[in-house]
Amino acid sequence: MRLLLLADTHVPKRAKDLPPAVWEEVARADVVVHAGDWVDVALLDLLQERSRSLLACWGNNDGPALRARLPEVARAELEGVRVAVVHETGASTGRERRAEAAHPDVDLLVFGHSHIPWDTTTPAGMRLLNPGSPTDRRRQPVCTYLTLTLADGGVSDVVLHPLPRLSA
Repeated sequence: MRLLLLADTHVPKRAKDLPPAVWEEVARADVVVHAGDWVDVALLDLLQERSRSLLACWGNNDGPALRARLPEVARAELEGVRVAVVHETGASTGRERRAEAAHPDVDLLVFGHSHIPWDTTTPAGMRLLNPGSPTDRRRQPVCTYLTLTLADGGVSDVVLHPLPRLSA
């Protein structure tokens, strides 16, 4: 099962739309995972329409309309992997410990908020992934998203995809 991981899209405030490469990945993915900060319901509608399956939560920049349609923490079991998606996990220091305490029944935790890609594994074996942002690089050199494969209860082929910088 191929997953596309997104977060912090901030459409239309930071970008008018997702980059074409991300829409191409949406078409290839079995599941699109979005870790919040959509900003506008229109992108949620488009991703629901164009994705085979969408697993998503709301973020701190998402208002009542998005919070009415999305959970604070989304959960699913996919290919034997217990997946949770949340927007915020707090400071990087101590993240693994906090994630294990908050989500003890999870194998893969996808999160956003920082716009900084992250890939670690906790002592108990939970994988923590942040795809960065495909539209707002902040202090990162480029915008990013992640793809991965789930099979037989495991996570593999995790790839961070950099997006080309667009001229203003």
